[in-house]
Amino acid sequence: MSDKYDVVVIGAGPAGYAAAIRCAQLGLNTACIDKSLDKDGEPTLGGTCLNWGCIPSKALLDASHKYEDAKKHFAELGIHTGEVTVDVAKMISRKDEVVKGLTGGIKSLFKGNGVTALHGTGRLLANRQVVFTAHDGAEQTLSAEHIILAPGSVPVEIPPAPLTDGLIVDSTGALEFDAVPPRLGVIGAGVIGLELGSVWSRLGSQVVVLEALEEFLPMADERIARDAKKILTGQGLDIRLGTLVTGAKAEGGEVQVSYQDAEGEHSLTVDKLIVAVGRRPYTEGLLAPDCGVNLDERGFLYVNDLCATDVPNVYAVGDVVRGPMLAHKGTEEGVMVAERIAGFKPLVNYDTVPSVIYTHPEIAWVGKSEQELKADGDNYKVGSFPFAASGRALAANDTQGMVKIVADADSDRILGVHVLGPQASELVAQAVIAMEFDASAEDLGLIMFAHPTLSEAVHEAALGVGGHAIHMVNRKRK
Repeated sequence: MSDKYDVVVIGAGPAGYAAAIRCAQLGLNTACIDKSLDKDGEPTLGGTCLNWGCIPSKALLDASHKYEDAKKHFAELGIHTGEVTVDVAKMISRKDEVVKGLTGGIKSLFKGNGVTALHGTGRLLANRQVVFTAHDGAEQTLSAEHIILAPGSVPVEIPPAPLTDGLIVDSTGALEFDAVPPRLGVIGAGVIGLELGSVWSRLGSQVVVLEALEEFLPMADERIARDAKKILTGQGLDIRLGTLVTGAKAEGGEVQVSYQDAEGEHSLTVDKLIVAVGRRPYTEGLLAPDCGVNLDERGFLYVNDLCATDVPNVYAVGDVVRGPMLAHKGTEEGVMVAERIAGFKPLVNYDTVPSVIYTHPEIAWVGKSEQELKADGDNYKVGSFPFAASGRALAANDTQGMVKIVADADSDRILGVHVLGPQASELVAQAVIAMEFDASAEDLGLIMFAHPTLSEAVHEAALGVGGHAIHMVNRKRK
């Protein structure tokens, strides 16, 4: 194994592996260090996203949605299946097969592009040197012209609810239940809590979600969040806002949870408890004291808009730097850094990073919300369209939610798009493309959309900004 490279990447999650592959494609001699091991103790690539986050959770979300659809809604379409049952072991096994296939794909991409995969840990020293420690304990000092730090993030743990023997678990543990827990508690009504709560609620758990904040999904548009809470509550999620968990104790095969709200002290007994209160940057053992890379006040690696640290030719990308902890954001940062190392001048547009919550209906948005624009004193206008008026949504028996577009009142430039509904994660991509090209609402309104499609809801919402949507009554007529 060589000890000199053009680029050494630490971390093989979406940010790290994308950076490594792009560097290699650009002719740079690249090594990528990652310490991850799968459940069999074998080295695995892809980081949290592929192994314990985005991909396995979506496998369970899609499977559980299909189960719920068959059990509760097929009859509405004239389809009668008889008794529908769920095989949790098979569901988990299939999830593992999906993960194995995708992580194996990263291994093949590394091999095909000439990236050297190093399985173990990396520690940044001064002068762009990295100590690589293999899983067997062997050490080697590597040097590189450029270093990219992409160690990712880990779930936040809280003292009142210490992880305990499969009873009190984090998001990783919640993907490995071998049976449906009759009573499930979830601490945190954010993206992870709502997605995991939805999985097990669909499969039969009675789910209570405890959220310390008084507001539901404050990062989303207020109207979208309000409607989403109503829908999710109707699906069976017991979402309790303004609740502060003060303790959780596992005994006798169940968990006793204590919490406070405006009415005082309460207790809750559940069979499993998921702690889903967010994630934090993972920097343990990453930096030698004299390496020169600094942390900000929140524990993230400090970088500028181009992901450069305070050390020349040392970069950091993904969950370990400022901005949303999203796989696609990290991927684009990794590619940007790789291309800038090679002499190109790409940028990441942080104003058009889409966010998605994969409940059903899905929740997705890009750009600014109405409440943000109002707080900033901006002059804006709004157009919206409900899926209940969409021919394709009606035909698919999937009509909950809406598309909402906010645009500048003077220039008509699209400032934000918010979707609650079927395939919101796909529809929001249209908004991202439009905003990347500084499109106006009128631009979207002038584009021809195929009929019947869910995308027509985006078209109609854009027309609604100007008060002339075709398939709903307009407040403005011109």
